[in-house]
Amino acid sequence: MAMLAAIALSSFVLIATPKGELSLASIKVFPGSSRRLPNVKQDFAFVNFNLSADLTPLFHWNTKQLFLYLQAEYVDSKGVPNDVVIWDSIVRRKEDAVINVMGRNKYVFRDLSRSFRKAQPANYSLRYNLMPYVGVLTYGEAGRSSEPVSFPDPETVS
Repeated sequence: MAMLAAIALSSFVLIATPKGELSLASIKVFPGSSRRLPNVKQDFAFVNFNLSADLTPLFHWNTKQLFLYLQAEYVDSKGVPNDVVIWDSIVRRKEDAVINVMGRNKYVFRDLSRSFRKAQPANYSLRYNLMPYVGVLTYGEAGRSSEPVSFPDPETVS
């Protein structure tokens, strides 16, 4: 037990700060309806992003895997703060820890108020969760958008 405790505590000594860049290519909002409530109209946001990060400093002898996720942080029209995960990935090996992704949100991005019209601009960040073999989970941030990005008005679908 003492050896496991020493291993877990040594993870706090091996603190790394990964470097990453995140840029948003475009954000589009479209009106639509959900599958569960087809009569209820709501807005859906589609975010195209470019991210690159070198996460190799996070890998050491006690790193099992990394959970990466792209998070949007904004305040909706009712003043409620929201943190929404729009993309994620798992990195299991140090050889795969240099990330270069050009993509769009993997998950549906919609607001509980059903509209992005009066929402404040969103900040986007690339975050990680380091999962060790022994010890506690460690959370951190590898990159952030340079400035908040506003939601555009919904586009009409023809």
